[in-house]
Amino acid sequence: MKKCLLASAIAAISTNAFALSGTVVDLDGNPVPNARIEVVGSKTVASSDASGAFNVDEGTSHEIHVTAAGFSHEVLHLDEGVPANLTVTLRRSAIEQVDVIGLPIHASAIESAQPITVLSGEALRNSQAATLGDTLENEVGVHTSFHGNVASTPIIRGLSGPRVLVTQNSLDVSDVSRVGPDHAVSSEVSTAEQVEVLRGPATLFYGSGAIGGVVNVVDKRVPTDPDTYGEYFVTHETVNDQDLASINLNTGVDSFALHLDGFWRESDNYKTPVAPDNEPGEDHSHDALEVANSDDESNGYTVGSSFLMDNGYVGISVGKLNRQYGIPGHAHDHGEEGEEAEEESPERVYADLEQDRYQLISEIQLDSEWLSAINTRIGYTDYTHSEIENGEPSTTFSNKTTEFKLDLMHQPLAHWKGGVVLQYKTSDAEARGEEAFTPPSDSDSLGLAIVEERHFNNLLVQLGARIEQVNVSADAVRLPALEVHAHEEGEHEEEEEHEHEGDDVIFAEDLTFNPVSLSAGLVWEFTPGYNAAIAISHAERAPSAAELFSFGAHMGTRSYEVGALFALHEEGDEAHFDVAEIEPELETSNNIDLTFRKHEGDFGLILNAFYNQVDNYYYQTATGFFVEGEHEHDEDAEGEEGAEEEHDHGGELPVYAFTMKDAVLYGFEARGIWQVTPAFKATVFSDYVHAELADSATYLPRTPPMRFGTRFEYQWQSVHTQIGWSHYSDQDDVAPMETSTDGYDWVDASVNWTLPLASTDLSLFLKVDNLTDTEARVHTSFLKDLAPKPGRNFRIGLRGTF
Repeated sequence: MKKCLLASAIAAISTNAFALSGTVVDLDGNPVPNARIEVVGSKTVASSDASGAFNVDEGTSHEIHVTAAGFSHEVLHLDEGVPANLTVTLRRSAIEQVDVIGLPIHASAIESAQPITVLSGEALRNSQAATLGDTLENEVGVHTSFHGNVASTPIIRGLSGPRVLVTQNSLDVSDVSRVGPDHAVSSEVSTAEQVEVLRGPATLFYGSGAIGGVVNVVDKRVPTDPDTYGEYFVTHETVNDQDLASINLNTGVDSFALHLDGFWRESDNYKTPVAPDNEPGEDHSHDALEVANSDDESNGYTVGSSFLMDNGYVGISVGKLNRQYGIPGHAHDHGEEGEEAEEESPERVYADLEQDRYQLISEIQLDSEWLSAINTRIGYTDYTHSEIENGEPSTTFSNKTTEFKLDLMHQPLAHWKGGVVLQYKTSDAEARGEEAFTPPSDSDSLGLAIVEERHFNNLLVQLGARIEQVNVSADAVRLPALEVHAHEEGEHEEEEEHEHEGDDVIFAEDLTFNPVSLSAGLVWEFTPGYNAAIAISHAERAPSAAELFSFGAHMGTRSYEVGALFALHEEGDEAHFDVAEIEPELETSNNIDLTFRKHEGDFGLILNAFYNQVDNYYYQTATGFFVEGEHEHDEDAEGEEGAEEEHDHGGELPVYAFTMKDAVLYGFEARGIWQVTPAFKATVFSDYVHAELADSATYLPRTPPMRFGTRFEYQWQSVHTQIGWSHYSDQDDVAPMETSTDGYDWVDASVNWTLPLASTDLSLFLKVDNLTDTEARVHTSFLKDLAPKPGRNFRIGLRGTF
C-alpha cells in the first residue's frame, strides 16, 4: 500500500467537516473512471467519472481510500489539511484488491500482516457450490471436508471443526457444523457479496473458537445506502440435475434503505465416474453410478431495513433458511432377516434443517474528543435439524445462540488508530435421539480485546491483545456401562468389561477457562509495489462441549467417540472408561507467518510461510477397541446385496477418544498472477501443510495433500474464458488406522458472455467441472471411499446485475 502524506500546498481548515474534489489518473496520466473514493469512518462515497474527476460533498475523516478494478489500493492521509484540488495516482495491479469487512479496522487484504483471501464478484459466482467448503476449496490454504456434495466445512491449513469459525457478517452462524462432518453449514453463498478467509489464528477478533482461522460470509442483509441495485442468478447442473435461482435487491428512499434476498435450490443424487463403493485404483468398466442420499432441497430469504443518518446507519434483518439434504453413507438395513434386498432401493436418510437468524448492525461515526466510531453487531439464531429415518426423526440437534459485539474506536492517539472490542456470546446446544453422542450443554464467553495500528513512514505496525472467560457446562454428562473389545488376528474377541456395574452414571460438569491472545504484526513496504510482512501470535482455545463430553456413536464419522473428560484404563485383559483425573486444559497456539507480496504491475506474487506449534492439541486417537453399533451402515452407496464391508466385523464401530498432545503444523501458500497482455492472464498456485504430533512421528488424521496448479484466462471483447488445472498429490502421511489416498488431476473450464441490456449487465455462462471425468477421492473426507467427487458436470446459467 502506498502511503501519501500531503504536507505542502494544502490549505489549513478550521473545522473537521470538509469538501474534496480531484482527479484519479494512472501512472501515464490517463483518467481512471469508476474509481471509488471513500472517506474512512463515514458513509461518504464518491465515484470518478469518464474524465477521472470526482467530488466528495462532505467528509469528517482525514483518511481517504481510493480503489479501482485493476489498480492497487491507495490510501491518502490528509493529516495537515485538505487540498483545493487533489490528483490521485493509481498503479496497475494484477492482483484484485478488496477491502476486508470482517476486521475492526477495515483494510485491504494487501495491507494486513495476517494472510487473508477475499472471494467476490464473478470469481465468487464462478466458484460457488451448494456448500461453503466446496465453494472455497480452490483457494490457497483452504480445502474442503467434502461430505457427499451435501455438507462440507472449510479446512484452513489442516485445521477445521471447532478451530475454524464460520460467521455471517462477523457473527457466528451458530449451527452444529463444527460437531460433525455430515452437518451442513447454515450459510448461503448464492446471496453473498463476498467471502473472506482469515488464515491462521484469528482469536483476537473472534474469540477462542477461531484459533485456526475464520471464514466470514458478507452480504447486504443490513443495507447501508438507499440506492437501487441488485443481482439475479439462475443455473442448471447436469451431474445432479440441480436447479438454482437466487436474487438480491437493494433500494430505499431518503433515510430508509431496504434489502431483500432469496434463493431456491433442488438437486438429485449426484453421479460419479466410478461405483462409489469400489476401492480407489480398481479397474472400472461399468457406467457411472449415483451416490445415494446426496440429494438436496433448500430455500431461504432475508428481509432487512436500515435507518440512514449523516454519520452512519442502524439496521435490522430477519432471515429464514430451510433445507432437506440427504446423508450419504447413513442408510440402515432395518429389514427382517431373510428378506431379499437386491430389488429394494436404499432407504432415504436425510436431515431436515430450519434456521431463523436475526441481526442488528449499526456503524455510527462520532466527532467527539475521544471516540471516532461506535460499531454494534447483535445476533440471535435459532437452529434445528432432525435426521429422518423411516420417515421419523431419529436424532434432533438444536442450537440457540445470542451474540453481542461492540467496537469502540478512538480518535487517533499519537497517530495510533484502533479501539476496544467487547464481545459476549451464549449458546444452548442440545442433541436428543438415537445418535445423541453429546449431552445438552451451555457455552458462554465474554471477551475484551484491544487492537491498534500505526504507520511509521513505510512501516505499518499492528498490535492486539484479548482476554476471555469461557464457561462450558452440562447438567447430564453420561458415562455409560460400555462393553468394548479388541480384535486379534482378524477375529472378534471380547477383551474387557464394563467400567462399572449396573446403570449408566449421570453427573453434572461445569468448567471455566480463561484464554488469552496476543498478536503483533509488521508490514514493510520496502519499495513501491512490494511489501513484506511478519505476524506473530499467541492464541488460546477452550475445548468445545463435543470435545469434552462426547460419549456415543457418531455416524457422521462412522466411529464411537469419547470426550476428553474420560480416560481409558487398561488392567490386564480388561479395560474400561472412567472420568479422567487430569483436568482439561487450554489448547495453545504459537504461530508465525511470513509474507512477501508484489502487488503492483503486470506481475503479482504472494508468498506465505507459516509455522504453528500447538500445545495441548485436542484430537481423536484410535484406542484399538470396538463397540457393537446399533445400526448396520451401508458400505455400498447403491445398496447392492453382497457388497463387501470395510472389515469382517459388520455393525462394529471403532472407539476414538479425545486426548491432548502437542502438535506442529507448518507449510506454505503461493500464488503468482501474470497479466501477459490486456486480454490474457495466467495464474500459478500451490499450497502444502505438514501436521504431526510434536513428540513422535505420528501424523495428524485427514491432513490435506500438497496441491499445485495453473489457470489461464482470456478476455475477447465481451467474452471471458478460462481453463484451470489442479494436481492433488498422493497423501501417504497418515494417522494410525487411516488409509492413504491416491492423488488426482482436476480440470475445469468456463466461458462467460456479457451482454449490456438497457440498465442491466447480463452474463450467460457455461462451466465444466471435472472435464476429464476423473475419479477423485478427497483425503480430508470421512467418506472418501464411499463417496468420490462428482463426475463431469456441465453448469449453464445466467447472471444479471442492475
